[in-house]
Amino acid sequence: MSASLSGSSLPPSSSLPPIRHLGSASEEQITSALTYLHALYCPLRLPSATISKATSKRTHSPAVETPIPVDSGYASQDEDEDEDDAAQEEVVTAVALRADPFERAFATKWLTGLIERGEEMAFDEHARERIVEDAASILSAFFESVDEEEKEDEALTREFAFPTPSGQSVHVTLNDAPLSGTDHTDVGLQSWGASIVLSSMMCADADRFFGLFRDKFTEIVELGAGTGLVSLTVAKLLAQRFRNPRISITATDSHAAVLRNCKTNIDSNFPSNPSSSSLTPHTAILDWTHPPAHLKASAHLLLASDVVYAPEHAAWLRDCAAHLLAPRGTFWLMATIRKTGKFEGIEHTVDAAFACELCPRDGEGYVFSILEREFVGKRRGVGRGDEGGYYLYRIGWA
Repeated sequence: MSASLSGSSLPPSSSLPPIRHLGSASEEQITSALTYLHALYCPLRLPSATISKATSKRTHSPAVETPIPVDSGYASQDEDEDEDDAAQEEVVTAVALRADPFERAFATKWLTGLIERGEEMAFDEHARERIVEDAASILSAFFESVDEEEKEDEALTREFAFPTPSGQSVHVTLNDAPLSGTDHTDVGLQSWGASIVLSSMMCADADRFFGLFRDKFTEIVELGAGTGLVSLTVAKLLAQRFRNPRISITATDSHAAVLRNCKTNIDSNFPSNPSSSSLTPHTAILDWTHPPAHLKASAHLLLASDVVYAPEHAAWLRDCAAHLLAPRGTFWLMATIRKTGKFEGIEHTVDAAFACELCPRDGEGYVFSILEREFVGKRRGVGRGDEGGYYLYRIGWA
């Protein structure tokens, strides 16, 4: 009998026992984890004795729900009590998790750590050998050659529908390109939870984010645009709100491959034809450490989501945004709260970067500073396993 994902739709990054505690984990915990990984990554493989005899007792403890009628790629619909719908949701969740490079990399690291700690486990020799063999079998599946059809499946097309108070949803189609695996800076090829949540919030309360732009020319710039989800959402939302908008939207990033994928997403959402919206976003390379001089004070609205992965990033972002933002402009930044992994606590570097003595000042005595910070809870079915929520910052000259 093949293993089932039933009972554990959480990503590997939030459901597997911590690597550092593997030596003290029980045989049942390890076997249950291997059963889950086998069902997720090796659905067509015959399970070994360990996996076939295991019965997972892991329960799913969902995050606090906040309504969001968006397909995040991790869940296809809201849960209900219909068994067929639940089964379909489980299949869609498994497909999305299997295609997620972040979760695949996490599982790879976990299996490698398990194999390395095999001798530390307080089980009988036969059980240890069986567990290591199963882990190696699953791990080997990650490196087997795949045919062209499977390679194409590494890219993930995602459909988003963000509701607005008018009842007219904003629809965006995105291509999440596969990560290279060798370049840690190409994370922008994937859509992350913060961009989905920020897009949803803008559509739900556009006046909060764009209420001051009526009948004025506005330059909007997204920093670290990645797949371009935020820019595309803004473009389609404002096209609904304004008949003849005098607005320019630019999606920027420093990574060439990321920007190419972003341009592909823009082209697919705004096909080139005579009726194409004047709000079609543009793309541009932007290095935060060297923003062009001619762009000083040119942006009326800056947007960024989940762009800080090191302390220096927050400082670079602060100085670049201060250079770009016009005196009465607003910078909306959504930072992801991560409670586990290598980026644990990274969100605190944003507040540290905006300490009063470090904030840029203009010639008139205004200080570029955080004006407002709001905690936003993690949305059910949105984001990776290491995400614990978000901070939304409103930043400007004051």
